[in-house]
Amino acid sequence: METYTGMAFQIKDDLFDYLTSNVIGKPVGIDIKEQKMTLPLIHTLKIANEKDKKYYFNTIKRYNNDQKRVKELINFVKSSGGLEYAITMMKDFQQKAKDILNEFPDSEPKKSLLIMLDYVIERKF
Repeated sequence: METYTGMAFQIKDDLFDYLTSNVIGKPVGIDIKEQKMTLPLIHTLKIANEKDKKYYFNTIKRYNNDQKRVKELINFVKSSGGLEYAITMMKDFQQKAKDILNEFPDSEPKKSLLIMLDYVIERKF
């Protein structure tokens, strides 16, 4: 359960990198600037055509401090379904964790863990 919860938490953190407003104190695009390959980005590059793939890999490797190129990449991820894919995967991990918890009898600890699982993906920061 903890692995699934951790994966859902990390994907939510990855999604914050694509927000248009900085609600968590983490600058938008910082993962790209730090050349981190997040799930939305990985998925987008996986489905991109060769020309786009080469261009955006180059953005990550050589132009990761160019605000215009980073913004362009963020928009490409958004328009290519990278965020939707990551959200689907995040919810899948959350459900897998809930399925494990639901094997146990109802109790206060179980209830608390289920609330925590909802918080992991609904958090705004």
